[in-house]
Amino acid sequence: MKLLLVEDEVVLSNIISKGLKKSGYAVDTAFDGEEALEYFEINVYDLIILDLNLPKTDGMEVLKRIRSKHDDIKILILSARSDIQDKITGLDTGANDYLVKPFDFQELDARIRSLLRRSFTQESTIISCSDIALDSSKKLVFVKGSQIDLTKKEFSILEYLMFHKNEVISAEELIEHTWDSEVDLFSNSLKFHIHSLRKKVAIVLGKKEMIRTIRGQGYIISESLGKESDE
Repeated sequence: MKLLLVEDEVVLSNIISKGLKKSGYAVDTAFDGEEALEYFEINVYDLIILDLNLPKTDGMEVLKRIRSKHDDIKILILSARSDIQDKITGLDTGANDYLVKPFDFQELDARIRSLLRRSFTQESTIISCSDIALDSSKKLVFVKGSQIDLTKKEFSILEYLMFHKNEVISAEELIEHTWDSEVDLFSNSLKFHIHSLRKKVAIVLGKKEMIRTIRGQGYIISESLGKESDE
């Protein structure tokens, strides 16, 4: 999943960004309100973490502008403003959650997971697709009950496909939601990770392929096991 972190304190931004990347997220960082709006206009995000005390354009104004254009994107306010009225205003303006600084990173991580599950109407932390089960909280994957070890990027790709199981997801969409904005869209990185992910799943499933390539369209993970992939 791809997140936009809007935080003007550079040290804190780096700490949060590093922690989120360790949790497997792709993260873009903005340090003022204008930069945040520019990122929002040119990229696709699953969730935005938004500070309120921002230079150039205040965080509440950023929230209003984003909400005027996008009703569905999840926004979590992360702010030192702790007054109850600030919380009420933030939530009434369109934020999905409000966390006060100082905070525990584990709580932030848990709130992000909760909001993302709501984005994809997934109440449980366990996502299942036929013989594959993925725990989005513990970052674990099981195939036919056996745990397989995935890299963070492989996990992120599988998680996004499973949130959209039985749907064809284009390579462009996968990249938009699992890499930060500095990725080279013309590299073979996605194909490499898909190939590696398939190999690890195939150790348990054998020749039965769940992650299939639909030529000219993208990738799909299906409830019903298909034939071997074209690629």
